[in-house]
Amino acid sequence: MSEIAFQVDVDAERAAVHEALNTHDGLTGWWTTGVNRKDDTLFFDFPQIPEPFRLRRDRADEDEVRWTSVGAFPPHWSGTVITWQLTDIPGTSGTRVLFRHTGWQDGDPGLPPAAYTWGQLMTRLKQYAETATPQPLFTL
Repeated sequence: MSEIAFQVDVDAERAAVHEALNTHDGLTGWWTTGVNRKDDTLFFDFPQIPEPFRLRRDRADEDEVRWTSVGAFPPHWSGTVITWQLTDIPGTSGTRVLFRHTGWQDGDPGLPPAAYTWGQLMTRLKQYAETATPQPLFTL
């Protein structure tokens, strides 16, 4: 199995990063304006995409946020797991974010474009957590 991984240092307290990953305003501040939730399932809508991505929130504590893709779309995401591990940066009030999107089939042609998009998203997450200024990558 293949994975996407990034480490990002954010000049913001862990609570700000946690909020960006766990609230409607947070998620719409850096990812997409099309975010909905039913129980522990998050629905992410994107321009020109026929149906929302469905991700089940498995964990949302102060140290780790974990989602599992439970939708049939996009098919190459089905069953993959997305995690953000949050730790303090020693000597600062900042937060180190270790992002991983695991469970990709080896050789999946969707992996490189997804990795590129996640890289952009991690930059947006960092900017949002540091400034609280919404700049989602995708707007509906």
